[in-house]
This record gives sequence, C-alpha cells and structure tokens, in this order.
Amino acid sequence: MNQKYKATGIVLKGSPLKESDRLVTVLTSEYGLVRAVAPGAKKHKSQLRGRTELFVTNEFLIIKGRSLDKIIQADTIYTYPGLSRDLGKLATAQYLAELSLSLALSEQPQTELYELLNEHLQRLEKLDRQQSVYPNLTQAAFHLLAIAGIAPEVYNCCLTQKPIAPDFNNPRWRVGFSFNSGGAIDLAVKKPDTQNVQNYNNKDSELSEENTDDYYPTINYKINSIELTILQLLNNNSLPLTELTAWEKTLNISLETTWMRVEKILREYIQYQLGKPIRSAALVDNLYVEF
Repeated sequence: MNQKYKATGIVLKGSPLKESDRLVTVLTSEYGLVRAVAPGAKKHKSQLRGRTELFVTNEFLIIKGRSLDKIIQADTIYTYPGLSRDLGKLATAQYLAELSLSLALSEQPQTELYELLNEHLQRLEKLDRQQSVYPNLTQAAFHLLAIAGIAPEVYNCCLTQKPIAPDFNNPRWRVGFSFNSGGAIDLAVKKPDTQNVQNYNNKDSELSEENTDDYYPTINYKINSIELTILQLLNNNSLPLTELTAWEKTLNISLETTWMRVEKILREYIQYQLGKPIRSAALVDNLYVEF
C-alpha cells in the first residue's frame, strides 16, 4: 500500500510532464525539497492547476512513489499576487528561489530555510514600486547563505581572525574580499615569501615561489568603507534604510550604485561557492534598468 504524508511547502519550480501533468519542486518545512507529480494540473478545471504555480504555499497531501511522489491534494495557505504583478519583483523572487533550491536538502526538515524564504518574499512583495529591489535581494541572499553555513566572513580578517573596522576618515581605505578564503582580507597582511612559509610550517621540502600562492588568497575585489559596512549590516534582521539613505548626502555617493555593486560581489561569491551561475540574476539586472 502506498504511503501518504502531509507537508507544508512552497512551489519553487515547475515544468510540464506528459500531456496534462505538471512536475513541481516544493520546498517543505518537514521534508526539505520534494519533487512530485501534480496529475492533471495542466487541465483548466483541475484544482491543482493554480495551486501548483510558482510561489504558492500549500498544505499538501502526497503519496510516496518509487521514483516520483504524487500530489493528491493541495490546500492553499498563501499566495504572492504582488510578485506576479511586478516583473522586477518576480525576477528577484526567482533569484531567491533558485538560490534556495541550491541550498536546500531533500528528506530532511528545512523549517528555518522555508520560513526565511517566505519572510523575504513577503518583504519583497510589500516593496513600493519606486524602491530598489537590491537591498532586499542582497540581505535575503546573505540570510539564506548564513542558514547554509556559507555566508562570507565580513567582520574579521579571514587570515588573522582580527576584527576589521571601516575607516570613513580615509577615502582611499580598502579591504580585500576573497572568494576562496571566504570573505574579508586585511590588505595590510602581506603575502609571505618562500622562506617564511617554509619556516612557519616547519617543512623540510623545498617550496617554490608559486607555491606561496597557496598560503595567500586571491583578492577578487577591493571594497571601500561603505561597501564593507553594508556587508556587515546584512546579518541584521532588518536594514536601517533611513540611516543608509542619509549617507548619499553626507558622503556624496550613489547608494543605488553601491547596493548594485555589493549585490554583484555577493552574487559572484555565491556562484563561486555553488560552482554554478544564478541564471535568474541577469533577468533582475535587465528589468531593474526599466524601473
């Protein structure tokens, strides 16, 4: 006899299957990622048609299958109409869905990830059309990475473990950002020469000059005080947007451009960690120009 189970989840991916079915990937609180068939969901009169669209949250009743599970009932809890009415918000939501799909596990509870994604989708939905999506997108991505345990280190130097404080009094101040080391690098820490590396590690074998690269990270970006401060604020529950907006006048900067650069750095860091591109990101960039 087939085993039935209930799960609360949000649809993050869907594709046609056979003539009238739909294959969906659902992020559930109880079981993580679930791939299941929604039989007849492409039919106009099917109850599963609208309930298995992207970003619809349901209470599902599912039958366990050998290769694919099958949805036999879906009771909608929440939808995101505000996302579908705004292409920029929808593209941003797809970006977060794509990231969540890469981070989530199957057959394991993913309550924190499930709740966090829904929280950020709700924040995104409530955004005024005139507001930039980049602050919300950047913080949401950072929070998702933090849950997965791969958020970049932005408070301490990855080499020395010493705190890094932005220096707003020096307009030329910069700190390194390294993908392979996992975050911030104090640029005052110099690359060791061959002899120092040998002495430090007490190695008898010869160490070529190229091998010293293994002991010093690649610096992918040099970021300024404002950019580092924003990265450090991302870990907060919410962003002090009013305070940040005041920077535009006092520091004579374009906050929108700064957010776009910080998001770009974090995006490239994510792609490095995942080993694959975020395909939805290009759509976000293209649509944002139209806002």
